[in-house]
Amino acid sequence: MKIKNPVKRKLLQIAAFGFSNFHIGNFKGGELYTGAWKKFCNPGLNCYSCPAASFACPIGALQAVSGSTNYNFSFYVIGFLLAVGILFGRFICGWFCPFGLIQELINKIPSPKIRLWKGFKLIKYIILVIFVLLLPIVATNYMGMGKPAFCQFICPAGTLEGGIPLLSAHSELRQTIGFLFSLKMFILIATILGCIFIYRFFCKTLCPLGAIYGLMNRISIYHLKVDKNKCISCGKCAQICKMEVNPVKTPNSAECIRCGACASVCPKNAIYLSFFSSKYKNKNKKNNQAINESEHTCFETLNK
Repeated sequence: MKIKNPVKRKLLQIAAFGFSNFHIGNFKGGELYTGAWKKFCNPGLNCYSCPAASFACPIGALQAVSGSTNYNFSFYVIGFLLAVGILFGRFICGWFCPFGLIQELINKIPSPKIRLWKGFKLIKYIILVIFVLLLPIVATNYMGMGKPAFCQFICPAGTLEGGIPLLSAHSELRQTIGFLFSLKMFILIATILGCIFIYRFFCKTLCPLGAIYGLMNRISIYHLKVDKNKCISCGKCAQICKMEVNPVKTPNSAECIRCGACASVCPKNAIYLSFFSSKYKNKNKKNNQAINESEHTCFETLNK
């Protein structure tokens, strides 16, 4: 699949954002949508507490179930994440994540753009293990219930989409503001500043959902392929990649969000996104050729 026009990706991102936040009228009264669709998870990161949100956040749902008094294992959420990850990998991040779109729009603010030190990209895996998987089970209150640690202490998407709108609509909530909200506002401001100078700063450093999908990039059915026979090593694909990936060396890097920018600049059409590998295509091509030759041979034999 060639992405010649980045506008198409942006339009799909906007459509996904609108569908994920369909109940825009709820912002006025500061109410949350609690209908039937809220039982399902959004494939991208979008706060459950956002008044307009149509679906649940998979990270929030995962913490809520594992942090319950029964320490239940969320087969639905885990199954959902595995299914989406195995099918698409971080394609979801690049095309359907609402907070991903917000980050890209922030990055358009004129400023010097800098590259992130690679070591910072490991932070999201630490956050996934500690704040999403361990703390909701280990750190419990007197009732035996765990806290959704990532949502409560870190998530800037929750502060922006849920915290600020709800505080703006409810004066009684503003009276309860304390150190925790100040901490989350600091993280949000730091994230916004990071996104101005670094493309998708949150995706690269803090997002546990991106970490989960990234781990599945190597095995995802939808993947990026490079035809080494066509590649001329011009380096254009690595230069245009804003996620700082070299597609020729690591076509299925955990940082690749499958945006297709590398494929669009390749002068030899050596890079493509597909559900099938080139080996599979070549094998089918050879099989079809063999079948055609066999049919031709049989036809000649019958004529004799």
